[in-house]
Amino acid sequence: MPSSSAQQIVPVILSGGTGTRLWPLSREAYPKQFWPLGSERTMLQETAARARGAGFAPPLVVCGEAHRFLVAEQLREAGFADAQIVLEPAARNSAAAIAAAAALVGEGTPDAVLWIMAADATITNVKGLLAALEAATAAARQGRICTFGIRPTRPETGYGYIESGAPLGVAAAGHDAFEIARFLEKPDLATAEAFLAGGHHLWNSGMFVATAGTLLTELERYAPEVLAAARAGVAEGTRDLGFVRLGASFIRAPSISIDHAVMERTTLAAVVPCNPGWSDVGSWASLWEIGAKDAEGNVTLGPVATLGARNCFVRSEGILTAVVGLEDVVLVVTDDAVLACPRSRAQDVKLMVDQLKAAGRKEATEHRKVYRPWGSYEGVAQGSRFQVKRITVRPGAKLSLQKHYHRAEHWVVVAGTAMVERDKERILLRENESVYLPLGCVHRLENPGMIPLTLIEVQSGPYLGEDDIVRLEDTYGRA
Repeated sequence: MPSSSAQQIVPVILSGGTGTRLWPLSREAYPKQFWPLGSERTMLQETAARARGAGFAPPLVVCGEAHRFLVAEQLREAGFADAQIVLEPAARNSAAAIAAAAALVGEGTPDAVLWIMAADATITNVKGLLAALEAATAAARQGRICTFGIRPTRPETGYGYIESGAPLGVAAAGHDAFEIARFLEKPDLATAEAFLAGGHHLWNSGMFVATAGTLLTELERYAPEVLAAARAGVAEGTRDLGFVRLGASFIRAPSISIDHAVMERTTLAAVVPCNPGWSDVGSWASLWEIGAKDAEGNVTLGPVATLGARNCFVRSEGILTAVVGLEDVVLVVTDDAVLACPRSRAQDVKLMVDQLKAAGRKEATEHRKVYRPWGSYEGVAQGSRFQVKRITVRPGAKLSLQKHYHRAEHWVVVAGTAMVERDKERILLRENESVYLPLGCVHRLENPGMIPLTLIEVQSGPYLGEDDIVRLEDTYGRA
């Protein structure tokens, strides 16, 4: 890889997906890129780690407002405290996100090479991917927009395909770059089998390598409305708590993928065939495909027991899950929802999520455990005029200064130390100590210690919704 700072490749990570096909684990409030699915690290952390080292600049991550603190915390945990996090005011698909990244980097350094990756794919052969990246980078420096074409291992009907064309004469690290003859949509089984037998068709990985200047030029040519909105969003952007917040003009961008906006139309498209063990983890069936299987072909994660089960994917996030005599099924258990389906219908989970949303079920989008920039909370019990929550606050973090119009609260510390501000008082609480917060009092919770603070909150009153929070002051810039 290049070693001088002037030649460093800029990793651009797109983290705007919701991963509804991996429900009930992946939900809008905490989608699949924030979960450890292929290793002990989350998918976002794994993606960033592929581009670590002297040849790479700090990553630039594009995400939504709701996930900004999740992204920041997970990158910090993975050792990427210098990452640049760009916030979209609304999701406008990949073309607008890439245009904003190219504008941010390219206005000053148009020859900078961007390596664009989705945050929610797995790679089992990172060394092989980095070798392919050398060829893609060489092609990018010759003015190409290069993608990675994955050599198919089965007649897959869930992926788009690329038909490779003539070689470009660009070779590096054992890989060659080719022109792209055409892009093809997801095929039926017979067509996918013909693609596999022919040897000229590759899975479309959705990763791209190009200079910022080339991307801006081709976006101007083929998707000017996208580029104009992205540039205006960058120009109106502000910096807030270390985030780059794009301006409202970004929302004017048409919602279109970079494939449809540019790659299928440009004459500069190129592909590097490779086999880095890539999967877009688009369903529970794909996780079964790449998972470590037992002697009966089962992939099991968490407290799971099987008897006479074959070729199943079973994951439990807590309770013991026993499976007897089932074959080719997916079973996923969380603390508030259970999914069971044939592996062959794993793609239909998205349809179930749509049905749950239409029915107004909060389980479709939210977990019982809700993450906040200061930590998390989760429901323990609820009645008509009371609610019990477990609250965890990270060391050094504090909640907003706030009050409630409809509820009183009682806090009991069960681990760590709490500093409580209650009207004019400041109260230090340790384990097994408690405080009462009457209706309407101005209060704040802070963890001044070196270990996580855990407390039990008992709310009581006629209305217990989260919108009964009046924030008077907030470290994290929330309204």
